[in-house]
Amino acid sequence: MKKNVLVIALFAMAVLFSNETTAQKFEGLDKSPMDAASFPSNYKISDKIVKVVYSRPQLNGRSMAKLAPAGKVWRLGANEAAEITFYKDVIFGGKKVKAGSYSLFAIPNEGNWTVILSTAKNVWGSYFYKQEEDVVRVKGELMSSMANINAFSMTFDKDMNLFMGWGNTIVKVSIK
Repeated sequence: MKKNVLVIALFAMAVLFSNETTAQKFEGLDKSPMDAASFPSNYKISDKIVKVVYSRPQLNGRSMAKLAPAGKVWRLGANEAAEITFYKDVIFGGKKVKAGSYSLFAIPNEGNWTVILSTAKNVWGSYFYKQEEDVVRVKGELMSSMANINAFSMTFDKDMNLFMGWGNTIVKVSIK
């Protein structure tokens, strides 16, 4: 009987200690969750031409001008800089770009936005942005949204134009 109690006690301690050492702590949801948009957007089509991965900051009553200040380089989203991958050579905003992955940045200004493709990879924010890493800079076509877009969003239309929207601002860049 004493042997059985000892074996059960040792087994219980082994289980208890093994759970403590292997238990994982998972972080809660990020306040700016990652998202992706691709073209073609139909999930049944696996032969994509372009895909963008970005984080989605929320305005939640804050000013877009404060979060993405005019005249300053912004990472087009939150957390890591947005990353765009072209699976084929494209014309981005009228300029030739080779297939590959690039970071996306922008310089918001009243009346126009400059959209930048950079060779920088795995970059947090725009803190380490270097102009010498630019591949192209293009002017985005600026439009207004009637509805307030609380969460920064990117999407492609049927013609492969990239739309970026936040607050009452929409920026369009053509891709061919």
